[in-house]
Amino acid sequence: MRRRVFLGTAGAALGGLVALGPGACRSPSPTMPRRIGAQLYTVRDALADDFAGTLEAIREIGYEEVEFAGYHGRDPAEIRALLDDLGLSAPAAHVGLDALRDDLHARIEDAHTLGHRFLVVPWIDAGERTSLDGYRRVAADLNEIGERAAEAGVRLAYHNHAFEFETFGGDRSGYDVLLAETDPSLVAMEMDLYWTVHAGRDPAAYFERHPGRFPLFHLKDRTPDGAMADVGAGVLDFERVFALAARAGLRHAFVEHDEPEGALRSLRRSYGHLARLREG
Repeated sequence: MRRRVFLGTAGAALGGLVALGPGACRSPSPTMPRRIGAQLYTVRDALADDFAGTLEAIREIGYEEVEFAGYHGRDPAEIRALLDDLGLSAPAAHVGLDALRDDLHARIEDAHTLGHRFLVVPWIDAGERTSLDGYRRVAADLNEIGERAAEAGVRLAYHNHAFEFETFGGDRSGYDVLLAETDPSLVAMEMDLYWTVHAGRDPAAYFERHPGRFPLFHLKDRTPDGAMADVGAGVLDFERVFALAARAGLRHAFVEHDEPEGALRSLRRSYGHLARLREG
């Protein structure tokens, strides 16, 4: 049996700090979302070539939810009709921070049309993340945007990479600032498991310290040498991930691979592993 590690620092995890193997105590039964989702950044090139056909292929794999990362020049009403025909829903979308600052009303209108319950900021530009004060300014903007979005029935969220965990002359990271200085009622977090572990951080520790702040997950695996992998092809123990879902506040989980070798094949392999976990 493959030894599977869950979390802890990346180096420690890869050294087997918290490992499951033959004879080890098994994880609690996973509590998975009722519907498995796909982040459409994974298939961005395929969508550009064949938008409708790619969404149909995703639905045929078994995915019931998608998270958008751009609409590829399509009209939101046209996309919604296609999603409805395919039996897909889109509870979330990634939208750049500047787009939210510049025209939040339009982004909210798109969200209403497409059925997004979350608008997720996927990135902070490098110039805004050079200090803890920079993160504080971003946090203030997120609170303001989150309040306006909430008034319209949409929730704002923030998706991490690895750079947020950089510290600045101490032990406090940019991510710590975002968690501490955004209002939990206005700004949720989308935990990208790969990037968090890749940065040497323990997602479980964040779930424990900030229960309910993480209604969204990005599901990616990590190989021992640090490469991104399809779910089930690396060393993360997703049974234990989902055992912590209630503590995290998980509602939607989206499979993603930033640079897959065969985007639909990647989504199919990840879905197969998650489906086996769900079946027990």
